[in-house]
Amino acid sequence: MISRMCAALALSLLAGCASDPVPEAQLQVTEQALAQARAVGTGAEQAELRQAEEGLAAARQAVERQEFRQARMLAERAELDARLAEAQTLTAKSRAQVAELRNELRRLRTQLGEQP
Repeated sequence: MISRMCAALALSLLAGCASDPVPEAQLQVTEQALAQARAVGTGAEQAELRQAEEGLAAARQAVERQEFRQARMLAERAELDARLAEAQTLTAKSRAQVAELRNELRRLRTQLGEQP
């Protein structure tokens, strides 16, 4: 009876360890998010991009230590940091375009003798 319980406990422990596979897909998604953030012009000096790069490196280290759950969570966070960096870059570019268009509109109105 005790040997069956020990066997069941050992089996459940092994199943628990096997439930977290290597997060290859998440690591790839995170790498793609970082590449996309860089592609839109996010600079290396931006804090969120640095956090994403550091998070991906930490996730890879966790994989090497076979801490797959931790690796997945770190990679997910790094992905979100990269997406935030991308969104902030795009927002800044959009705001600059809006400001440029307002200045152009103001200039044209002045040329036409209208009030700005």
